[in-house]
Amino acid sequence: MAAAVPGGVAAVGTAAHAAKATERMSAPGKQSGGSATAKRKIPIGVFDPVYDKLSLDQMLDKVSALGLEAMEIGTGGYPGTGHCPIDELLADPAKAKAWQKKFEDRGIQVATLSCHGNPVHPDAKHAAHDIESFRKTVLLAERLGVKVIVGFSGCPGGTPTDAQPNWITYRWPPEYAEMQDWQWKEKVIPYWKEAAKFAREHGIHRLALEMHPNFVVYNPRTLMKLREAVGEEIGANCDLSHLFWQGCDPVEVIRFLGKQGAIFHAHMKDTVLFPENVSKYGVLNFAFETSDLGNASETFRAVGYGHSASLWKAVVQAYMDIGYEGILSIENEDPILSGELGVERAAYVLKNVRREILEGS
Repeated sequence: MAAAVPGGVAAVGTAAHAAKATERMSAPGKQSGGSATAKRKIPIGVFDPVYDKLSLDQMLDKVSALGLEAMEIGTGGYPGTGHCPIDELLADPAKAKAWQKKFEDRGIQVATLSCHGNPVHPDAKHAAHDIESFRKTVLLAERLGVKVIVGFSGCPGGTPTDAQPNWITYRWPPEYAEMQDWQWKEKVIPYWKEAAKFAREHGIHRLALEMHPNFVVYNPRTLMKLREAVGEEIGANCDLSHLFWQGCDPVEVIRFLGKQGAIFHAHMKDTVLFPENVSKYGVLNFAFETSDLGNASETFRAVGYGHSASLWKAVVQAYMDIGYEGILSIENEDPILSGELGVERAAYVLKNVRREILEGS
């Protein structure tokens, strides 16, 4: 397979990122919520859709055997509810307690609930379904004592009559600027103000939005735009895999958002870029299947397979430096190291770099 992948696992910017990260490892910046000397042992966990073919008990046995300490559990939207019968858990407090105890008995924390969806979709039924998933997730988080909910910002249509979302990133010709302004003013900000209010009323103050293409929040700037408009309940699910290909420096992103106290969750997923295809096609040329890799500019990889362990060590150090209070949640969407194998490889890298940092090596 390695021979079939353009450029092997060489990543554009990897060496530069690693060199810059190594320099910064010796001089971390003091930031809001943390200090240069703070070394919290950030729990390493996993996002459950990768185990979609396993029962809850089978999944927990796997996760426990890997020595992972936390989980992110899907409660609706795109992740589904395969390991979390949310309606049952909301209807019966005893069932909710028993469900949570299965995790606790194995030393695993249910750290976040995830309902990635599109609550501002122009199709009213689609939007209503995802809005309901979010509200149920808030209620379950309140019941379980979970403090962080993960999701997407969503994307509306470009006009009131559109039937499908319209992801606008470039404000020219002028009609695109008009559509983008309409999206934010009429759809995105009003929805998230109401959603944040509902969450706040139920004791949830951390809504971690993944910066993801095809949604209005797709980079740190758009995240902060929504946070400034809605309030401090809005923060990041900092999934660097979507930022590498945009040219972001991962440590700078963590520091920037960390200074605002705006990182609530962190997906651990890598991206490899193939230099010869980036040179020919640019970065808007992503592959999700192995059959597409020959012409792809980039694809997702397990942690350590797109960027070096040195870079990921700097990433984990940066999270410690800002006083990050969440978990490192492995999300595996690697088309080569698929399923459980990618989780195992990512866990190995993360546990080793975390140990090196904590031991001062």
